[in-house]
Amino acid sequence: MLKRQKPSSAPEHRSDLAAHGGALSMSHNDSRSFFSLSQLALSAGQIKPTPALKHSKITYFEVEIVDVQSKKQICIVDKVPPASTLLDVKHKFHKACPQWYPSRVGLQLERDGPFLKDSVSIQSLAVSSIVTLYLTDLGQQVGWTTFFLTEYTGPLLIYLLFYIRLSTIYDQVESRKNFRHPVVHLACFCHCLHYIRHLLETLFVHKFSEGHTPLKNMIKGCAFYWGFTSWIAYYINHPRYTPPSFGHKQVSYAALAFLMCEAGNHFINVALAHQTNSGNRTCFPSPTYNPFTWLFLLVSCPNYTYEAGSWISFTVMTQTLPAGIFAFLMVIQMSLWAQKKHKLYLKRFYPEVRRKAAMIPIIF
Repeated sequence: MLKRQKPSSAPEHRSDLAAHGGALSMSHNDSRSFFSLSQLALSAGQIKPTPALKHSKITYFEVEIVDVQSKKQICIVDKVPPASTLLDVKHKFHKACPQWYPSRVGLQLERDGPFLKDSVSIQSLAVSSIVTLYLTDLGQQVGWTTFFLTEYTGPLLIYLLFYIRLSTIYDQVESRKNFRHPVVHLACFCHCLHYIRHLLETLFVHKFSEGHTPLKNMIKGCAFYWGFTSWIAYYINHPRYTPPSFGHKQVSYAALAFLMCEAGNHFINVALAHQTNSGNRTCFPSPTYNPFTWLFLLVSCPNYTYEAGSWISFTVMTQTLPAGIFAFLMVIQMSLWAQKKHKLYLKRFYPEVRRKAAMIPIIF
């Protein structure tokens, strides 16, 4: 009889399975550990040295300066940063062409266009990397402070020369007369006070921009003020000058009105020089406890109103034809200036200015 073969012993079989299973278990654990390590490496990023940061490139502009008349190229200002202003371009242009001072250079984006302000940035004008600007020669320029000091110093000195009655101006025999009507001395005081106030306000009150004005404008202004001062002073200080028709009352009331207008003009100029700001917006001056500033309730340019009042009062006080003609021309000129300023005020301060007149209530 054949005997059934006995299976291998259980302990040996179990040991083989254990050994095989252990190997499987170890390989599975190794793969899980490797997978976890790879996930950690991926989440941490690439294991590479960080590349060096590259500097961002700055785009420079080239500004071509072209003569507005001949259309010929004068100069090319290169390597202009985007944040540069037109004034910076003018200074670089002056270095390349020393004969062109920044103050006498007027730049336009188009031949028939307006002159661009010095504060305009090149980046706002650029359509491409090359910006073409047209140059206009503005002529010899002077600063605003120099302009007003020259214009106001002349009348002050000229009037005093006539007041002392130089022998080269008047007849020597008549000039020796000691008696002068009190209005002659009062007129000299008022005239000098007017221009001394202007000079002091030019130096300490008014805030002028860094801009310039053509020299020919200063020559025209000096010719106007100096010429009229000579004409007025000659008549008032003449030995044969006759006093006003209504005597002391006319002189007194007119002189009082003159002094009030001078005071009002000064306080208005101070208020304009110290305008208040509301956030980023400049506010239009409002009346204060000072009664001279209450004129702001009626007109937008009370400084011109007071200026015109000063010369009208001076005319009534002296009762001379040259003073009357000068006062008439000053009223016309200041009304034109007031209308121009009023339009600018309407754009900037519309709600506050829309119901005000420019210089004279109701009329202008």
